[in-house]
Amino acid sequence: MSDTDSILVVDDDPRILRLVGHYLQREGYSVRMAASVGEAREQLSVLSPNLIILDVGLPGEDGFTFAREIRSQSDIPIIMLTGRAQTVDKVVGLELGADDYITKPFEERELLARIRSLLRRYRASPPTFSKTTGGVARFAGWRLDLTRHELFSSTGENVYLTSHEFRLLETFVLHPHHVLSRDALMDRVAGRDWNPLDRSIDVLVAKLRKKIEPNPAQPTLIKAVRGEGYKFTTEVVIE
Repeated sequence: MSDTDSILVVDDDPRILRLVGHYLQREGYSVRMAASVGEAREQLSVLSPNLIILDVGLPGEDGFTFAREIRSQSDIPIIMLTGRAQTVDKVVGLELGADDYITKPFEERELLARIRSLLRRYRASPPTFSKTTGGVARFAGWRLDLTRHELFSSTGENVYLTSHEFRLLETFVLHPHHVLSRDALMDRVAGRDWNPLDRSIDVLVAKLRKKIEPNPAQPTLIKAVRGEGYKFTTEVVIE
């Protein structure tokens, strides 16, 4: 954790503010607190937190509305904190741009684990992924048509890719020699519609390796970087 990690906690319950604030401060975070959307806006005018913990049931403007406002202006990670357990509320919060959702009452250690996971994922992700307007990417004898979403082998064979496999390979060829975290890859491949604890990216990488690696058991194109993610190791030419 960085010494500069700061968290803004927005909740109209003084007890929650006190308990969460004291706990996170003991864990080494710089904590600011707000009891309403108005107070939170004032904090954000002078502070750029690394993460926001946002209650849904705030007086006046609710947390959903504020989450939408924040996300329209910034990609600051947001954890929604609420007493509502209905699935529909969770879906609404995530669709409005929240990154995670935790229901009261909660274990302090669970909240801390989610904070650490989200901050780690946020820092590991490239600030922006390169985008392509099309073209053809050539690597190790392969040809990936970025416009038609088609992959061809050195012999001209068209190798079928699922939409997720294409998105994953596209991300690799646009960022060769860069270590990309699993969470960053999942964000790129599946957007926000995924569980932060999901590790299905490893399964997807294994499927892609079977299609492009000379020997999937000993991959040379997509290398795992222990504790960090994956790296595409070959040279790429985009035409």
